[in-house]
Amino acid sequence: MLGFFKYYNFFVDNFVAAFASVGIELNARTLNIILPVGISFYTFQTLSYTIDVYRKKLKPTRDFIAFAAFVSFFPQLVAGPIERASNLLPQIEKPRTFNYDQAKDGLRQMLWGFFKKIAIADVCGQYVDYIFMNYETLAPLYLALGLLLFLFQIYGDFSGYSDIAIGSAKILGVRLMVNFNYPYFSRDIIEFWQRWHISMIRWFIDYLGPVLGGSRGKLWRRFRSSIIIFTVSGFWHGANWTFVMSGFLQGIFIVISYVIRQKRKKKMTKVVAQGKLLPSFEELVEMLVTFTVIWFVTVFFRAETIGQAFDYMSRMFYNFGDHKIPIGWDIAALIGGLIAFEWGNRTKEHPLQFVQFNKPMRLLTYFILIIFV
Repeated sequence: MLGFFKYYNFFVDNFVAAFASVGIELNARTLNIILPVGISFYTFQTLSYTIDVYRKKLKPTRDFIAFAAFVSFFPQLVAGPIERASNLLPQIEKPRTFNYDQAKDGLRQMLWGFFKKIAIADVCGQYVDYIFMNYETLAPLYLALGLLLFLFQIYGDFSGYSDIAIGSAKILGVRLMVNFNYPYFSRDIIEFWQRWHISMIRWFIDYLGPVLGGSRGKLWRRFRSSIIIFTVSGFWHGANWTFVMSGFLQGIFIVISYVIRQKRKKKMTKVVAQGKLLPSFEELVEMLVTFTVIWFVTVFFRAETIGQAFDYMSRMFYNFGDHKIPIGWDIAALIGGLIAFEWGNRTKEHPLQFVQFNKPMRLLTYFILIIFV
């Protein structure tokens, strides 16, 4: 179902283009079909259920209503996190009672999610769309800025939606898995993918990884598995070669990161600068290098074609344009506030779990965030 609805036209178009490149014209037709909302997410959830039952890791449920609720659980249906039946089904099957503290925490997490989605992602998105539409006329500085803003746009979009989903599920007495864990504070690419869209990458590792040989065996096989997994995960995001390239590059950098880890033999703490206010100089450099790598790969995630991605990158190093765009300090202040607030609360599930604040400070924070939204 996922292959048909999401990828049928992609494969037909590329099949026709491949033959056209050698002078053979095919009269293949694409279909004008509507992509069902959230099909990638509930397809993966039902696949994981079927595979876990087949592997005897999970007993099949006899409650069809509970199974249907697991598949169509509305908070995370269209954008994740991708839940496992082993976590979500037992919570649906057992009786639940309203938990005031959990619901209150859920509302806080939803507020933080709305702030990231509306005040950060949507505002950044306006600038990003303009820059990518006019990149041929803009100076390199604005092109670099466009990619930077896009990083915060996709973070605000994906993680913001996850916070809203997890928070609303808490109100219903259901705990969904953590999907984003402050990924922009990562010290290498491996750590980044342990913190970014966690439910997706774990799904690929758990269900595609064993088919490719798992994490055991010869080193080259493990590297091959990593590159294939990340290439497929890129393709999962959309039917475009840009997503495939983005995933492939992530896999390459994962391998490089693993080699560097093995050579350095450095033990990495669970949280960067754990118990400290500021990171060390080494940690700061590691985070900046990691962020730069992600910043570089992101151009393939945003560009409409591979050619446009390379053209965009080349123009970042040559001054083909000088047109200026009005970017105010408001977006810089919002992003700066986001980084500072998340850094100060990076050990918590979400930044609004600041129990050390007194009631007036908490209410003032809520009020400011609501005003921004």
